[in-house]
Amino acid sequence: MRFRELRESDHATVTAAVDGWWGGRPVSEKLPRLFFRLFPETSFAVESDGELVAFLVGIVGSPAEEAYVHFVGVHPEHRAGGLGRGLYERFFEAARSRGCRSVRAITSPVNADSIAFHGRMGFEIVEGGSRVAGASVHPDYDGDGKQKVVFEKNLL
Repeated sequence: MRFRELRESDHATVTAAVDGWWGGRPVSEKLPRLFFRLFPETSFAVESDGELVAFLVGIVGSPAEEAYVHFVGVHPEHRAGGLGRGLYERFFEAARSRGCRSVRAITSPVNADSIAFHGRMGFEIVEGGSRVAGASVHPDYDGDGKQKVVFEKNLL
């Protein structure tokens, strides 16, 4: 496995594969090309035998006190092998080196695997306005009527 920066040229590969990684759920629309172009130093890819098998799109805010994991994906055949953890750890280091004090991420309240993963990575759930499936959620988080679980991890 080889970790490297995510490149703009990875966009087509990622968007062609990621919906399949999510069991056909349409998530590729959340990955505009500009993220690949503008955030290469804080976004990472993993290759296995020349094939992209995992990636993380991360953003450092301005001012650089808070960072955000916009999207992370791991090919289903490569899950449980530590690739997600490795991607997050690289992002934490990139965020720290830019002066970030915390990292945030979100997920759907029905994504129990994601909620558990973020907990194992040291994230805490930011309390929202209600609960779904036992998790605190933020109603209408992105203005699209959907509830999200919001996570935060202190980097200090």
